[in-house]
Amino acid sequence: MFYAMAKGLIDMDGLAFEHILKDIQTLNEWSLEGRLDITAISFYAYTKVYDKYAILSSGASVGDDYGPMVVTAEPMTVEDLKRVTIAVPGEMTTAFLTLRLALGNVAYRVMPFDKILEAVATRKVDAGLIIHEGQLTYSHHKLHCTIDLGKWWKSKTGLPLPLGCNVIRRDIGMPTMQKAAKILKASIEYALAHRKNALEYALGFTPHMEKELGDKFVSMYVNDFTLDLGERGRAGVNELLRQSAAAGLSSWPTGKEPEFID
Repeated sequence: MFYAMAKGLIDMDGLAFEHILKDIQTLNEWSLEGRLDITAISFYAYTKVYDKYAILSSGASVGDDYGPMVVTAEPMTVEDLKRVTIAVPGEMTTAFLTLRLALGNVAYRVMPFDKILEAVATRKVDAGLIIHEGQLTYSHHKLHCTIDLGKWWKSKTGLPLPLGCNVIRRDIGMPTMQKAAKILKASIEYALAHRKNALEYALGFTPHMEKELGDKFVSMYVNDFTLDLGERGRAGVNELLRQSAAAGLSSWPTGKEPEFID
């Protein structure tokens, strides 16, 4: 997404960006204090920081009939999962929210997302909620997928599952917010039009990932929804936030709609 911005390949319209690389749980926690002007966060985290941040229409990660999965070392049923401990990548992640929407209150243990597959494979935990490339590599560890939460969400709502987004601080002011939104969208457009170069740049930050795997993962989460959430993407966001409040899992105000910056 940020290849063109980082390499100065598009017009930055007088703005300067510092790129800060952190895992999503850290960024979620930082958003509570409004530490960054623009940041990637989970949509679940947005329910806690909507007073500080607005959502940028570009830059979202959305799963349309796919998403975070719960995997186990031995085959289990969904009912089995309700009786075991599940490793999760963070309490503010949308994956965790969707898990609770699907299964209710479950026993869980928080651990770094990139440690969960190994923990399940070595039976340190009964099951694991996996995100990122783990959705593509869990079978390499001889693990079994009990539930794909993106498929579950689509079957229940008919909508794509919005997982993460980019947000921008409201106190920056609308003119600068809109300018930053246009730059971000232009960067994503450039990346999609120059996919090979953008992918090579991105894989430089994950040298352990094979190119073919990286290409498949990017196809899942950098796509038309990323360029612009559009009507279906926004409907998915609205439904997710509504359900989070209805289930008592967030304090999202009844009837409120999120603000999107184009």
